[in-house]
Amino acid sequence: MQSANPSTSKTVASTSYLLHLADSALILGQRQAEWCGHGPVLEQDIAITNITLDLVGQARLWYQYAAELMTESGKPETEDSLAYLRDERSFRNFLITELPNGDWAKTILRQFFFSTYQWLLMEKLMKTNDQRVVAIAEKSIKEVRYHMKWSAEWVIRLGDGTEESRKRLLDALDDLWTYTGEFFESDETDYIDISDAHKNWMQHVTEVFKEATIDVPGESFFQTGGKKGIHTEYLGFILAEMQHLQRVHPGAEW
Repeated sequence: MQSANPSTSKTVASTSYLLHLADSALILGQRQAEWCGHGPVLEQDIAITNITLDLVGQARLWYQYAAELMTESGKPETEDSLAYLRDERSFRNFLITELPNGDWAKTILRQFFFSTYQWLLMEKLMKTNDQRVVAIAEKSIKEVRYHMKWSAEWVIRLGDGTEESRKRLLDALDDLWTYTGEFFESDETDYIDISDAHKNWMQHVTEVFKEATIDVPGESFFQTGGKKGIHTEYLGFILAEMQHLQRVHPGAEW
């Protein structure tokens, strides 16, 4: 994995970095919203819908901050214009967030991987110099802890459950593992360097996998490109659905 060393002494996060945080939360939230009304049982349907709302709420906070900075610099933007009026190559979300949900096991494992990363990220962001970033991270980490705990419990339940649930979890692991390395790539747009958190992420994942009686995959090729605007074919379909109303009826409010 690449390992640049962005300075942690920057006073204010860049708009590119804020958009990356917002895009990842929004696209995963939009993708998981597809589960609303389709969860395996009512309680878990409500749980994943609430997680989706948390992710969209986090995205709004990052978009609002980015829009303020961009407007101050002479390029007026709003949270809505950033979410609804940018094209596919302008989005900076992680690739894993745009992948199809698949079955329940795949959705759960993706949430676990992403929430564990988010937990480590928010811990770092709370120690930065940008007080607006600190405030958003402090609010978000309360939600992220629940997301991580909830998804970890499901990973254990599926891995150490029936033969069928275990097979589905292992299939999900085969599909998703190569997308996890992107979490820890750093580049010049980053406000902090998250690459050194990979060891802690692996440690937590290993502990949960041990309880789930499954093994952590070995060395692997990792997919990358999301932060640079290079995406899978799936993002375009997500944006087409998500942005349709705003593009057909510009400025629509409800």
